[in-house]
Amino acid sequence: MNIIELYQQPQPYLIVAAAVLALGIFGLLRRRTLIGMLIAGELIFSAAMLNIMAVNRFYSADPTVGQVFVLFIMGLAAAEVAIALSVIIAVYRNYRSIKTSELSELSG
Repeated sequence: MNIIELYQQPQPYLIVAAAVLALGIFGLLRRRTLIGMLIAGELIFSAAMLNIMAVNRFYSADPTVGQVFVLFIMGLAAAEVAIALSVIIAVYRNYRSIKTSELSELSG
């Protein structure tokens, strides 16, 4: 099997998407800072976008449906980053740290 035939199958794309999803979940569970958790969450969004585009390319009759979903996810990710960074800045101003272990005394 040569490299051209490899790009004509959905399995490589789905395997890469699964690997990025696993990396994002591992990072979300392992990271101690809020910024690291935010980056891991973005990896999860990227895995979802890659998965949707692979399914769209190989299994969908209409090619624009998957692209619209990916654009929607990109907008959602941008909004999530904006809100999360504003929360992280507010937490840093109050506690002078963004480590999750030091933020256990938060109260609502």
